[in-house]
Amino acid sequence: MPNAVPNSLRVAVAGVTGYAGAELARLLLDHPRFRTTAPLFLGRPESEGGAAIALTSLHPQLSGLPHADEAQVLPFDWNQLQREGVELIFLATPHEQSREWSQQALAHNIRVIDLSAAWRLDTPAYRAIYKLEDTPATDALQREAVYGSPELHAAAIREARLVANPGCYATSVILGLSPLVRANLADLSAGIIADCKSGVSGAGKAPTPNTHFMYAADNLSAYAIFGHRHTGELYEQLQLQPEQIQFTPHLLPIPRGILSTMYVRLTEPTTQAAIQNLYDEFYAHAPLVRVRRSPMTPQIQHVVRTAFCDIGFQLSPDGKRLVLISCLDNLLKGAASQAVENMNLMAGWDQAEGLR
Repeated sequence: MPNAVPNSLRVAVAGVTGYAGAELARLLLDHPRFRTTAPLFLGRPESEGGAAIALTSLHPQLSGLPHADEAQVLPFDWNQLQREGVELIFLATPHEQSREWSQQALAHNIRVIDLSAAWRLDTPAYRAIYKLEDTPATDALQREAVYGSPELHAAAIREARLVANPGCYATSVILGLSPLVRANLADLSAGIIADCKSGVSGAGKAPTPNTHFMYAADNLSAYAIFGHRHTGELYEQLQLQPEQIQFTPHLLPIPRGILSTMYVRLTEPTTQAAIQNLYDEFYAHAPLVRVRRSPMTPQIQHVVRTAFCDIGFQLSPDGKRLVLISCLDNLLKGAASQAVENMNLMAGWDQAEGLR
C-alpha cells in the first residue's frame, strides 16, 4: 500500500520580521493543516541578543488569525527545534545566514525551503554576485537543491530536502516565457526584452535612499540595468545566454506587485489560437497560474494580495511578434505563497491548499 499522506506537518519559520516573513506567517497561521498545531516562529539566537516577543507586536495585522495572538517569536535554537519535532523549516533570512542554517537543518534531518538566494543558482559566476563562498560541502548541497518553481519542477520538489524559492522578478519572467522558449518558438537570435516593474516592497523592509517616499512617490525609475541579481535565474531556468535576453527592472511608486512585459520575435508566423493553446496546455495543471484570453492582458490590481500569477499576450497582425504580460504579487507568488506551494508539494498535499 502507498504511504499515507500526513494530515499535518511540524514547521518553523526563521526570519519573520520582514514583509515576506509576515506574509508567510499569515498564510501558515490560516492554513487548514495547522489549525491544531501552529508553526514555530524564530528570531535571532539568544547569543545574538534574541529574545521572545509576541508575534502580533511585530505584525499587529495578524491578530485574530488562529494561534496568532498567543504566538511568540522565540530565539533561534536547534535544541528547541528538535524538542518541538520540527520537520520542515522556512528560512526567510539573508542568504549568508540561510547558507549556514540550511546545512545545519539538513544535518538535523529537517527539510528546508529557503526564500533567499542562497541555493537558487548553479553557476558559480552567478552565485558570486551574492558573494556566496563555495566549499565542497556547499557544492554538494547546491547539486541537491531544487529550484522551487512548482509549475516547472513539481516532481523534484515533492522529493526534495532543500528547495530554493525563486526570486520575484525571476518568477514572473520565467513563467511568462517558459512555454514559448521550451516550444522553440522564440527567435533567440533577435533577443528577448523583459521590461519589468515592481512595487517598493520588493526592495525589502530596510529603507534606502531609492525606496524612500520622497524618491519613489510620483516617480518611475529603472535600476540595475545590466546587473540585477535575478538575471542569473533567467539564464539558468530558461537556458538562455546573456545576449539572448535583456532584463530591465523598474521601481513603481506602489507598495507591491510586479508587471513584466516581454517582447519576443517568433521563429515563424503563428496564430493567436496557437499561442493560446500553447499556454493553456502548458499550465493546464498549474492551479495558481491563470492564462488570460487574448486580447485581455493582466494588471497588477488583478493579482495583488493573491497567490496567482496571471499571464496574457497579444500577437501582432503579421503573426511574427508577440507581447507577453506576466503579473504577480511579489510578496506572495514572488515569495511567501510560492514557498507554501512548495511546502504543500513536499508534504504530499494539494499544491494550492490554503492559498485560494
